[in-house]
Amino acid sequence: MLGFLRRRRHERTGYQLYCAAVAAARQPWFYRALGVPDTLDGRFDMVGLHVFLLIRRLNALPPPGPDVAQAVFDAMFTDMDTNLRELGVSDLAVGRRVRAMWEALHGRAAAYEAALAQDDAALAAALARNVWRGGAVAEDAPRRLAALVRRQAAALAQAAPAALLAGTAEFPAPEEVPA
Repeated sequence: MLGFLRRRRHERTGYQLYCAAVAAARQPWFYRALGVPDTLDGRFDMVGLHVFLLIRRLNALPPPGPDVAQAVFDAMFTDMDTNLRELGVSDLAVGRRVRAMWEALHGRAAAYEAALAQDDAALAAALARNVWRGGAVAEDAPRRLAALVRRQAAALAQAAPAALLAGTAEFPAPEEVPA
């Protein structure tokens, strides 16, 4: 019961951070310059990538960082549930679809975490597998996205914990990544 109360206490912060991740994921650069599929799946992958980076950073903070990370996760899947319903997915199917998205995010997070601990080639390969899913991709797009992911992870690592815990996260603009 107390865990539930803790999460509710951070609900607004989690939602604010989730909104920052969504805003970063909606940058046209991903879809125009890199050719990330501008589909529901492609957008989910970009939102999931940015949420992963936030959750990763928040989990590295002392309490209440992990509770805020959980609130970001909860905000994402509340939003996914709402969006599926607005798209007309039946009530019976929403739960299955959200669970599939949940599993996809966890799988991607594990792949990205392992790849971040390795070199840029490993990160680019993980991104290529998950973002483009074997579809057409410009040769340098995964490398450029990997460079941005590393830059964003570094920016979040240097962000003041107080700012993050207050619901403020800034992601470097993708246009700053060289071609």
